Formats: sequence, C-alpha cells, structure tokens
Amino acid sequence: MTLRRIAGFLILMVVAAAPSLAASPPPESTAAREEAAKLAKLPPVTPRAIDHSGRKQAGRGSYYAKHFAHRKTASGSRLDTNSNAAASKTLPFGTTAKVTNLSNGKSALVKVEDRGPFVRGRVVDVTPKVADELGLGKAGVTPVEVAPIAVPQRDGAVKLGAGAADASPQEVAAATETARAAAR
Repeated sequence: MTLRRIAGFLILMVVAAAPSLAASPPPESTAAREEAAKLAKLPPVTPRAIDHSGRKQAGRGSYYAKHFAHRKTASGSRLDTNSNAAASKTLPFGTTAKVTNLSNGKSALVKVEDRGPFVRGRVVDVTPKVADELGLGKAGVTPVEVAPIAVPQRDGAVKLGAGAADASPQEVAAATETARAAAR
C-alpha cells in the first residue's frame, strides 16, 4: 500500500468514527449529568434554528388562548389545554423543559409539542393550565427561562439539557422516556 492510500484510509476511518465520537453520553450516566451541570452554568441563548444543544433560553413566555383547544399542533397531536404542552420555535418536539417565571420564581415542566410563538422576543407558549402554575395571571406575558431537561437528538439519542442539573432523578427519567418516544 502506498502512503497516499494509507492516509486516505485513515481519513476515511476518522470521518466514519466522528459521529460516534461526538455522540452524547447515555442520559443515565454520570457523564451526562456532568455535561448537564456544565450547560446549566452557561448563559441563556437565543437560537435561530432548531437547537439540540440543551442550553437554557431566556425571553418572554405567553399562553395559548382558549380558542386553540383541540386544534392540531405542529407535531400532529391535538392541543389539550389541561396538559403540560408547550410551543417553542427552536426546541425539538418531545423535549421536556422546565419553564421558570422570572417575575415570581414559579416553575412548571412542559413538553414541546408545537411551534411558536411567532411574536418577536417570545420563546415559549404554554397551555392555560401551565400558565396558572406559573402565575401568569391576566398579564399573559412574562419574562421566562426555559431549561431543557431531556432533548431528542437527530440520531435518535437523547441528551440531557441544562434543566437536568436541578431536576430530580424521577423527573430526568420521565423526561428521558418522553424524549426517547419522540425520537422514534
């Protein structure tokens, strides 16, 4: 074999192995929890496209009007206003996240099932049930932080996000199952 062929073969092997080298550790592992803790320390981002990173997002949150009840969401399910469903422009469907109202400190867990809100500066729409848990009241819009707990990845894997650092083991396990189901 020539040196050129050997170099080409090695490059091919590295390229083929790259996706597995960059893969997230299994959500049940200590490494995944450590990665989530590192993500939790990073400042929130404002992504422009679907974001599988697990980073926190900050912006304004609002809630669905009652007339959206039972309408089809972007993921294909029907909106149940008594569920913990949410809409995000950038989090993948099936992501479980902790939404915190920065005005009063109240939090709720949501599952991303829809796209939106399509208003500048807003990062999440929640159901009226979740809005009550967050204490949104009549204002309807409030500053929030969205911390993903489990994020489905493009390759079918699940990555723990920044919200997993503060979540209970039970919350992480449930969020991981939800994300795995969405990734299938």
